[in-house]
Amino acid sequence: MAAERSLWVVGLCPGSWLGRIIQVLLLLLWLAARGGALYFHIGEMEKKCFIEEILDETIVIGNYRMQLYDKQQEEYQPATPGLGMFVEVKDPEDKVILARQYGSEARFTFTSQTPGEHQICLHSNSTKFSLFAGGMLRVHLDIQAGEHANNYAEIAAKDTLSELQLRVRQLVEQVEQIQKEQNHQRCREECFRQTSESTIQRVLWWSILQTLILVAIGVWQMRHLKSVFEAKKLV
Repeated sequence: MAAERSLWVVGLCPGSWLGRIIQVLLLLLWLAARGGALYFHIGEMEKKCFIEEILDETIVIGNYRMQLYDKQQEEYQPATPGLGMFVEVKDPEDKVILARQYGSEARFTFTSQTPGEHQICLHSNSTKFSLFAGGMLRVHLDIQAGEHANNYAEIAAKDTLSELQLRVRQLVEQVEQIQKEQNHQRCREECFRQTSESTIQRVLWWSILQTLILVAIGVWQMRHLKSVFEAKKLV
């Protein structure tokens, strides 16, 4: 679970007008940074995987573009058209729901069927990648899920929606997304509760079993000692 983060402005009174403005600006910058895309480096025959917590019946859209490191210019340049990337997505039950070869810049889309952690893996096309053996790729990746994956400008143009209708549609989809998240959290809490109860029961029964074993060993030792004493006519 991700740790909670707090924003503090050093040297400013928390209740001051200027301090509140700066805190709001920092919060907006922090949120914007969280929503930005990421990039990573990948070598030949290397595979990179990401874990995304996705609800069921959720559309996920991923966009990526590749850059190739130019040793002469010592910087990353747009990748040649011959390069490709293989994208593979697995659901929480380890079933493959997407496995496809794409080009150097592409968009991939899939719809989740099972809530939970989905594994998104990318690796280069090794046959084409061998053209520059020892090279390094930089991959810019952006993954959007749920209502964040919707392009509302295209939706408004396609369905001829007014600004008010579009806003209402956004709010409805946000409410549906919140309901899905709440249902998912309830399921996780129920699973955690069942696991906890099962663990407690196992611990209880194991404690009872240990107690019975100790009592049985004690009774056996007493009977054994009694038989020894009787054999030696000490009792």
